[in-house]
Amino acid sequence: MQENSKLLSIIIPAFNEQDNIQRTFHTIRQILNTALVPFEILFVDDGSKDMTWPRICELSREFDEIKGISFSRNFGKESAIFAGLEAASGACCLIMDCDLQHPPAVVPEMYRLWLDGYEVVEGTKSSRGQESPFHTVCAKGFYKIISKVTKVNMSDASDFKLLDRRAVDALLLLPERAPFFRALSSWVGFRTVSLPFEVQERTIGSSKWSMWSLVKYAIRNITSFSGAPMQVVTFLGWLMLLASVVLGVQSLYRYFSGTALEGFTTVILLQLIIGSVLMISLGIIGHYISRIYDEIKGRPRYIISKRCGL
Repeated sequence: MQENSKLLSIIIPAFNEQDNIQRTFHTIRQILNTALVPFEILFVDDGSKDMTWPRICELSREFDEIKGISFSRNFGKESAIFAGLEAASGACCLIMDCDLQHPPAVVPEMYRLWLDGYEVVEGTKSSRGQESPFHTVCAKGFYKIISKVTKVNMSDASDFKLLDRRAVDALLLLPERAPFFRALSSWVGFRTVSLPFEVQERTIGSSKWSMWSLVKYAIRNITSFSGAPMQVVTFLGWLMLLASVVLGVQSLYRYFSGTALEGFTTVILLQLIIGSVLMISLGIIGHYISRIYDEIKGRPRYIISKRCGL
C-alpha cells in the first residue's frame, strides 16, 4: 500500500466517455510511473448511457490504481468533482478532463510544485485550442463577468487544478448544493501558483457541451457564487426613476408652453419600457428565489449507485 502522505489522487469526471477511459488511464499511468509519482485515479461516472462504467470496472480489476464511482443519473460535472474529492485518499488531488484536453504531461510539474509547498496549483490556459471565434468571445465575456463579481481573477481559469488536502477539506466544508468549483477553489485561498498549459485537441468523441448548456452553466454559476445580478434590479429602478424625472420635466414644460404632444404614443412606449424592466427584474428575483428553494430543500449533490476499487 502506498503512503498517502505523498499520494496523488487524480479525479476524472466522465460522461459517455467509453472510448477515452482506457486511453486516458494508460497515458497518465505511463507519464506518472516514469516521473516516479505515486498516484491513484478515481473515475466518476456521471450517469453515462454507454459502456463507460463497465470499462472503468474492467480497469479497476486489472490495476490497483483505478477506483470508480457511478452516479444513479447525470448530476453534472461540479457534482462529479466534489464526489471525487470526498472519495479521494491522496495527500493532494488533481482534477482533469477525461478527453485529455488537460495535458497529462504537465501533471509531474504540478506535483513538483506541490512538493515545493504550494497548496493550490492552478492550470491556466495559455491557449484555448481550436474554438470558434464566437465561443471564444462568449467564454472571455463570461470569465470577465465572473472575475468582476467574485473579485477573483478567472480570465484564464480552468478545472485543471491540483489541491492540497487542506484546500480539499476546506472545499468539502462548504454547504452549498450547487458549488462552482472553478471559483471556489480560488476563493478558499491558500498558497497558490499558476502553471500555464495549452489546451489539447480532442481526438476521440465530441464535446458534451452545447451552446445552450454553456449559457445555463454560466448563469447558474454566476448566480450561485454572487448576488451581483440582483444589483441589476436596483440599477434598472434608478434608471427608470431618472427617465421619469426627465420625462416629467419635459411634459410639464410642454404643457405650460402650450406645445404638449398627444399622449397615446407616449403612453404605449412607457408601458412597453416599464413592462420590460419589471419582467426582467422579476426574472432575476425569481431565479434567486429558485436557487434559495433548492438550497432549503437540502437534497444531496449526487447519489452514488455503484463503486469499484473502493
